[in-house]
Amino acid sequence: MIKVGLLGCGTVGSGVVKLLEQNQEVIAQRVGQEVVIKKILELDRSKVYDLGLGEEIIAGSIDEVLNEDVDIVVELIGGIEPAKTYILQALKQGKGVVSANKDLIASHGKEIFDTAAECGVDFYFEASVGGGIPIIFPLKQSLGGNRIKEVIGILNGTTNYILTKMSQEGQSYEDVLREAQALGYAEADPTSDVEGFDAARKIAILASIAFNSRVTFEEVYVEGITKITPLDIKYGQELGYDIKLLAIAKEEEDGILVRVHPSFIPHHHPLAAVSGVYNAVFIRGDAVDDLMFYGRGAGQMPTASAVVGDLMEIVRNIGRKDTGRISCTCYENKEVIPTSSQRAKFYIRMLAKDRPGVLAGIAAVMGNHEVSLATVLQKDTYDGFAHLIFITHEVEESNLRDALTVLNGMSIVGAVENVIRLEGVEDYGA
Repeated sequence: MIKVGLLGCGTVGSGVVKLLEQNQEVIAQRVGQEVVIKKILELDRSKVYDLGLGEEIIAGSIDEVLNEDVDIVVELIGGIEPAKTYILQALKQGKGVVSANKDLIASHGKEIFDTAAECGVDFYFEASVGGGIPIIFPLKQSLGGNRIKEVIGILNGTTNYILTKMSQEGQSYEDVLREAQALGYAEADPTSDVEGFDAARKIAILASIAFNSRVTFEEVYVEGITKITPLDIKYGQELGYDIKLLAIAKEEEDGILVRVHPSFIPHHHPLAAVSGVYNAVFIRGDAVDDLMFYGRGAGQMPTASAVVGDLMEIVRNIGRKDTGRISCTCYENKEVIPTSSQRAKFYIRMLAKDRPGVLAGIAAVMGNHEVSLATVLQKDTYDGFAHLIFITHEVEESNLRDALTVLNGMSIVGAVENVIRLEGVEDYGA
């Protein structure tokens, strides 16, 4: 029998309890022995009682959990502390650990992985990225023979729901956010989701695995979706693009490019069809070519599925006396490329005076800063100002920003109203 200590019995923790109970027999058959939860550390005891469990299973401290001679600890508290301290304590006592804690792993992963390696035990974290979508194990194992070229993901269901509704119904960001909060798809404080921080933590984890080099949350360039308007979505659709919040990691000659921001992608790009609260991860490897993993990126039971899958793998390792066999893959030290020197194609929407010579003046400023224009469109006119839409060729971001700074100071320009990157145009161009 394998004994498990569960830290946290909230939404996901309750799901783990339910899944282990409802599939108890099949799990035991697949791993060769029974898996039981021995102790639960949870401050709100009512959450444990609601699952039909008694007082005797509730622990008052992490020491009480570990002193029960548990074999594996499942950490579902979230946040940095006390989760970090509890995980390190469990690892140092020879316990395997399963965690869904993206915040902790994206910022303090090295210390945790180093400790697990020193102690010869397992630390698995499939549920930290993509909820029920298996992506970490495939990157480490199934695709281990590939050199991964890029990982691009829709990694946050809240933002994907909002952008999908805005695209389909023409509603404003503010209106759709309120609807998402009412439906439970967005938190009362949605900052982590809508500002891109949640996706940034996840892509930091995926980039570290894909490119064998530590990338932390703090190194990821982040833009959220709060500035996206129905007008930008409309113009993008007319040009053949859909809008998504993308988490992007690519390996270049001079390092790793890693960023999160809204992107226009061609209608027929595989990620364009990912709608609502669903997530997807698109991977390109040198041998396997293109793959996409798709499914529910959050929720009680999908996330519990990933946690229990990791738990079962550690049980197998214990049975084979082969714990610690899949260690941290960050054995290289590659630079993260500064955003200013990254290159991309851009959509630009600006208000400019509707009179002769204005377009030529704007194009001259762009050209002086080595920004080459691929498409120029004049759209609706308001009070003597026209909406101008530009699509650039691939340009260095610092050059574009310098050009826009100059343009913002010119009397012929009312405002540069939005700048959105294009992704996937070379392979799936409209």
